[in-house]
Amino acid sequence: MAFPNNAMLRALFLLVLVCAAHAGGKAKESSSTPAEGGGGSCDGGTCDITKMGATAGGKTDSTKAVQEAWTSACGGTGKQKIMIPKGDFLVGPLNFTGPCKGDVTIQLDGNLLASTDLSQYKANWIEIMRVENLVITGKGTLDGQGPAVWSKNSCAKKYDCKILPNSLVLDFVNNSEVSGITLLNSKFFHMNVFQCKDIVIKDVTVTAPGDSPNTDGIHMGDSSGVSITNTVIGVGDDCISIGPGTTKVNITGVTCGPGHGISIGSLGRYKDEKDVTDITVKDCTLKKSTNGVRIKAYEDAKSVLTASKIHYENIKMEDAANPIIIDMKYCPNKICTASGGSKVTVKDVSFKNITGTSSTPEAVSLLCTDKIPCSGVTMDNVNIEYSGKNNKTMAVCKNAKGSATGCLKELACL
Repeated sequence: MAFPNNAMLRALFLLVLVCAAHAGGKAKESSSTPAEGGGGSCDGGTCDITKMGATAGGKTDSTKAVQEAWTSACGGTGKQKIMIPKGDFLVGPLNFTGPCKGDVTIQLDGNLLASTDLSQYKANWIEIMRVENLVITGKGTLDGQGPAVWSKNSCAKKYDCKILPNSLVLDFVNNSEVSGITLLNSKFFHMNVFQCKDIVIKDVTVTAPGDSPNTDGIHMGDSSGVSITNTVIGVGDDCISIGPGTTKVNITGVTCGPGHGISIGSLGRYKDEKDVTDITVKDCTLKKSTNGVRIKAYEDAKSVLTASKIHYENIKMEDAANPIIIDMKYCPNKICTASGGSKVTVKDVSFKNITGTSSTPEAVSLLCTDKIPCSGVTMDNVNIEYSGKNNKTMAVCKNAKGSATGCLKELACL
């Protein structure tokens, strides 16, 4: 899905700042002032939420205890740890704002269950903001409890829909890691990375039904140096979506399905979007996803931007629909204006060793515009075969310039 994008995310970010500034009657702190705390609430730099009042069982609201654990850990110097032990803990919106005095690790061994009362949320569920050197790790789960509220999602019908809470949001977070955990049934996006630098996401599992609305696995925008490795994602929208302003992304060893594939975009939805460049996707598997590897831009794009230096290598398709697709006339649910005036340039895109099966006859679709053709598209050993009967494997290339070597003859349309 790949929205909310820049403009909407900035609006949400400002909203969260305003809410945080007035929460609990506390005086507003400047963004350069570390959080206060760390006095005596934690034992030797370890904040166990159960010792701060959290109650397991998934029925008692433990928001206050978890929030206080963050305040104490973020205000402590040196290495600080927040312990979420085994058990189910019900929590509402959490605002983990820095900068912190030391380095914080959140050890998630248990399960946090998001409140299903939408009136509690001003924006997202777990919002982490302006933090350096954060680690979130463990074998526990962030359960968004989305099934209780998915029916309230109207984004398939209108642009100005009310956005449901994302589960885990990293805003202005640098040099940090998320590993080992499971994100389950988010109300909207499972993880959203915005204006971050040098983020490692590894050994993570993201799970929601294939028909759950707008439950993107990992979305990123205006970020650089994002690495996603050895991660399994099955959701109702893009497994991974790379939004405008994102550079230097490495995606390796990801399994996607169900879901809408590994996507760059949507691009051009908002004004003043920035370029996407230096994206590498390698050693990934797409299983029965509705798209494989995809680049998508709105036909009525409102920004002039470029997507370039994109490399896909060693990708296995297992009955993925639209295994390779560049769609410069993206118009979801027919709610955009199909003007044909796209302002997005796609160039220098390479596909190497892309193999397996397609659930649709069109294994390759390069649908570019006549005003701004795609250029520098290369295909090397692209061998994907339609797994159905009666229809032959085929490729469709419109306004795409490049070369193909070692591909099935049906796919050599460049």
